[in-house]
Amino acid sequence: MKKIVKSILQFLLFLGIGAVILYLVYRSQNTAYLADCAQRGIPNSECNLLEKLLNDFKSTNFGWMALVGLAFLVSNFSRTAKWQMLLEPLGYRTRFLNGYLSILVAYFANLGLPRMGEVVRAGILSKYENLPPEKVMGTIVVDRVVDVLCLGLVFLLAVLFEGQKLLNYNDFIGGNANTATVQEPNYTKWWVLGCILVVAVGMFLGRKKLANTAIFQKVLGMVKGFWEGIQSVAKLRNPLLFVIHSLNIWVMYFVMTWLGFQAFGPTAHLGLLAALTVFAFGTLGMVIPSPGGMGTFHFLVITALTTFYGIRGDDAFSVANIIFFTIQIGLTSMLGITALLLLPIYNKHYHPQPLQP
Repeated sequence: MKKIVKSILQFLLFLGIGAVILYLVYRSQNTAYLADCAQRGIPNSECNLLEKLLNDFKSTNFGWMALVGLAFLVSNFSRTAKWQMLLEPLGYRTRFLNGYLSILVAYFANLGLPRMGEVVRAGILSKYENLPPEKVMGTIVVDRVVDVLCLGLVFLLAVLFEGQKLLNYNDFIGGNANTATVQEPNYTKWWVLGCILVVAVGMFLGRKKLANTAIFQKVLGMVKGFWEGIQSVAKLRNPLLFVIHSLNIWVMYFVMTWLGFQAFGPTAHLGLLAALTVFAFGTLGMVIPSPGGMGTFHFLVITALTTFYGIRGDDAFSVANIIFFTIQIGLTSMLGITALLLLPIYNKHYHPQPLQP
């Protein structure tokens, strides 16, 4: 009973956090929208951001959004395939569809409680494949380690291809984007580098005392686990195929962002590099704990679109909601519920067999 109450309270907490952030984003965009209407001589009574949002949903090209959904399904094909590769060295051969459906349920579970999906995913596969839950969970940890590396690669590529655009906008670091020029010296990055250097020197000088703290030991344990996860990939039967599947997952995520832009008129002109930057920002919003990235995803996507690519705030708000509610809420919920219904039917007469050496 206590666990149920605790889960409900956690759900309400994260849902509340996401809802508050989303409301603050809406309020900010609504204020800007009303100011823009006033500047264009349009009465406030004729400016309603929610009404605009509904009209933008109606004008969405759902053919493009269907392709977004297809890319999502393809990404999960690769995620399932690499999960099977991680289970093989442990001596387990699993049915592909069981892994695929487990992953769909996991995404659905994340809408309720952030990070709950990993536990649900491990539990479902363990149940239907008769596997030790702790070993299945270990493979998911390795999977997430690889995801962290891929996320780092995404940010690296964004900085590599759009770094100058990012650095030239003082608004992103507290100035005003409209007054930023390439010629103006930007000392902020040097201040940041200087602070990092001071912290690094301080940590080096006090390394002996630091090594005995509980925080350091915890971080060290995480780093060791991270490194062990990377090493385990090299021991797979086909590590190259594993890397290809890992990259394909994130390529599909990136493609989903670009396709989402094509579905909405005001963002249809944005190219692949813009999609890369917004994808990097939006992914960070999904990582921050809130149900499905509610609020945090919106804030960071809107920030990237308005600050770096000149998209109006109300249009950025609309495209963030179109992608979020169509795919992250609508499609994920539909697929998750369908997977929950299919799993017991698919495994009705299934008797899992161990992998033969």
